[in-house]
Amino acid sequence: MLILTRKKGQSIIINNNIEIVISAIDGDQVKIGINAPEEVNILRKEVFDAVQQSNKEAIHPKFDPQAIKNLPSPKKSP
Repeated sequence: MLILTRKKGQSIIINNNIEIVISAIDGDQVKIGINAPEEVNILRKEVFDAVQQSNKEAIHPKFDPQAIKNLPSPKKSP
């Protein structure tokens, strides 16, 4: 991992077309701005992790046989 030191108002450039700007620093929080092409997907890490977990669960759904047993019985027609 590359670690850089930046001050408020300074920025870094990634891949010649993505700019990360340090817009504010308040205690242990840093506010950043990101200028990137529209096709670049930008997510917070926690959102990225949740999406990855959701995708894994969609591929391998959990099967709960008890849930099937608890389904209501179909109504019989008279």
